[in-house]
Amino acid sequence: MTPDRTEVSDLLEKALAGVAATFQGMTAHRQESNCECHWGSAEELALLKTPDVPLDEDLLRRTYWTTDWRYPGPLLRRILPQLTRSLVAGRVMPMAGMDSLGYFFTTARWQEWPVGQRSALREFLNAWWLHILVEPDAKVPAHEALAFVAETTTTLSPWLAVWTESLVDAVARRRLATAVDEWMDDLLGDRLPWSTWQKEDTWDAALSLWVIRHAPAVLREHNASSDLSDHIGLLSLPYADRWDR
Repeated sequence: MTPDRTEVSDLLEKALAGVAATFQGMTAHRQESNCECHWGSAEELALLKTPDVPLDEDLLRRTYWTTDWRYPGPLLRRILPQLTRSLVAGRVMPMAGMDSLGYFFTTARWQEWPVGQRSALREFLNAWWLHILVEPDAKVPAHEALAFVAETTTTLSPWLAVWTESLVDAVARRRLATAVDEWMDDLLGDRLPWSTWQKEDTWDAALSLWVIRHAPAVLREHNASSDLSDHIGLLSLPYADRWDR
């Protein structure tokens, strides 16, 4: 059944409200510190230790860009209400791709947080991913969003399963056609199309198999180039045989 976009929008707003309520009053660790000459001022660090004060976009960006926080868990909890809103609005600009933002989440060890906090974040990730797939005006390309949710949760298959279920929707099919065009060079080289700290060979194989199964019909529907369609056939061959063709 085609997803109802009003329901998807309502789910996302509910998830955003849940994050805001769950993480209200959070602060960075009182002993958190960073280099003033490379990160920011003492006054800006003090804002992270003050609950619920909005951060300007530049300070928020420098905070999630930085990888050497001593206490990343409290820091992520502090910025989550604002960061999730910025994700939806397309204002998040990771320094090295959406996979790098996922790495920030994993270093925060969010899957070890109290159950209510884990549930609020996972509800957002689920709602945002569905929004990305079916909302025509979604601000983040699906291939970038997939890298983020996969790295954040250290799992790939469940997100591909949701995409498969959503392929009844024209927008989700168009997202797939765009993603395959972005991914193909890497997949043909047996490379995952983003940097990962997980089992790259396993994920690359799973993504390639998923593309082989679901992309051909979508590419025909969108009048993709013959080269791109041919590459799907090459992808099904062993790596050494692809170049003989």
